Amino acid sequence: MSSSVRSWQRSALVGLVAAFAVSLVTAGCSTTVDDNGHPTLDVDKARAKAKAASSALYGMIGIDRGRATERGPAVSLCDEDPEHLYKTRHRSSVYGASGSGLKAGFQRLREELPKKGWKIVRYGPENSEAKSLASVHAVLMVSTPSNPREKEPLLSVTVASGCWRAPEGTDLGTRY
Repeated sequence: MSSSVRSWQRSALVGLVAAFAVSLVTAGCSTTVDDNGHPTLDVDKARAKAKAASSALYGMIGIDRGRATERGPAVSLCDEDPEHLYKTRHRSSVYGASGSGLKAGFQRLREELPKKGWKIVRYGPENSEAKSLASVHAVLMVSTPSNPREKEPLLSVTVASGCWRAPEGTDLGTRY
């Protein structure tokens, strides 16, 4: 086991999972929904929605010191119908900030999510993930009184969608 994994296990792992049941679908797009409730959306538009949601979350966190990872949204196939259904996931982290700054940002996120239409479905020690049309999973990793040596405090945020239906003619095998 690597030293960074052991460090994470000894650190405070506080998770926050919030669901946005109305989803990002209603944000200015006309969409169709299949018989199983999967909205149809172009893959690039879904990626843009995930990135916009992630940016909005970082605005809620409000940390101006530190660094953020710069990965873009990923696309993966849904087991239910991998030829037609896909989901997006945008994972990023803030690091290089103080533990107290990350704690304050995490608390701001916890307070702001409900004001923006999100429902917090779980808050506490980390070990769960929401299943909804759109969710955010935030994890705060900082030193605790029993482990004051967290070398790299971290606030990780993942925005995940439920399954989208790709428009007719989209080859999902080439899109992720």
